[in-house]
Amino acid sequence: GLVASDPDHLQDFCVADKTSRINVNGYPCKNAVNVTEVDFFFGGLANSAVINNLVGSVITTANVEKIPGLNTLGVSLARIDYQPDGLNPPHTHPRAS
Repeated sequence: GLVASDPDHLQDFCVADKTSRINVNGYPCKNAVNVTEVDFFFGGLANSAVINNLVGSVITTANVEKIPGLNTLGVSLARIDYQPDGLNPPHTHPRAS
């Protein structure tokens, strides 16, 4: 048989340094003295989106790009807004557990 898995995370606290020019699997860690509460907040999930497409739905995502504190944790969030009779468009979840 064949067994495959993602490697374990190396650290629990690694806020993404999105200004770094280093390109690794994820972002390098920001210096802990430069971490602020802003690194752990994204208000976009609290607001409904404007739906102006044929499918009748809009997806708002929140991942390390919008919440740097999620770096190395493998966490993503999504809010889906539907209009009446809106659809969940076909999609995939690559590498999802």
